[in-house]
Amino acid sequence: MSPILRYIEDRLARAYSTDEARGLARWLAEELTGKTFTELMAGHDVVKIRGLNGYIERLLAHEPIQYIFGKTEWMGLELRVTQDTLIPRPETGELVEWITGEYKGVNERLRVLDIGTGSGCIAIALKKQFAEWDVTAWDVSQGALEVARENARLNGVDVRFEEADILRDRTAERFDIVVSNPPYVMEKEKETMEANVLQYEPQTALFVPDEDPLLFYREIARRHLATVLYFEINEAMGDAIGEMLREEGYGEVVIRKDRYGKDRMVKGGGKNG
Repeated sequence: MSPILRYIEDRLARAYSTDEARGLARWLAEELTGKTFTELMAGHDVVKIRGLNGYIERLLAHEPIQYIFGKTEWMGLELRVTQDTLIPRPETGELVEWITGEYKGVNERLRVLDIGTGSGCIAIALKKQFAEWDVTAWDVSQGALEVARENARLNGVDVRFEEADILRDRTAERFDIVVSNPPYVMEKEKETMEANVLQYEPQTALFVPDEDPLLFYREIARRHLATVLYFEINEAMGDAIGEMLREEGYGEVVIRKDRYGKDRMVKGGGKNG
């Protein structure tokens, strides 16, 4: 093994599992040396990297490596991320794949709204797949919107980003599809969460009150902004969200599991009336 990889991995071993330390060591070494993993593994001499120990200390403090370098790769997109935005997760990619799978071959100019866009990942991924769609994305955070606009530019897509709060702002616009990954982690779940999430990712994008975990879903559904809604959800809330959607008149409700077998997505479609 490359001495530099071994050194980083050994330093990280006290704070991470073996697999996590190995993955972070590879990412850090590739980023800082500009070498591929194969090139690093073939190396025999110790490579001196300016500031290496500083990067390692940040990882030992559980700062996400995506924030350290200000970027991440997700669904084939390179995206900027800052502490104004959540780091896009694989399960959010599954939500996008669900939508793209259902609309594959549908050659219509649909109007789509992404509520709580963060880094813009959902809106940008959908626009990449369906160039003819008219995609709008909302967020309450100016910092997040600045990142999202930059990500749209970097990935060559035209998305309309707007500062809006679904709990307060009103609009007369109507859409064909609304998609949202809103805050859904209950406050009481903090004690089981990883330090890197609690210390570095934006709390307003994560948490809802224990006494009202459906706050954002209910508000979106009640607005009747679109015929079809797609949500990423808390695994414990699938049935409750499904029932709420039915009460709001959404005739077709589907709860879908993620790759780990957890309820993670809900579709409410074909609003009655």
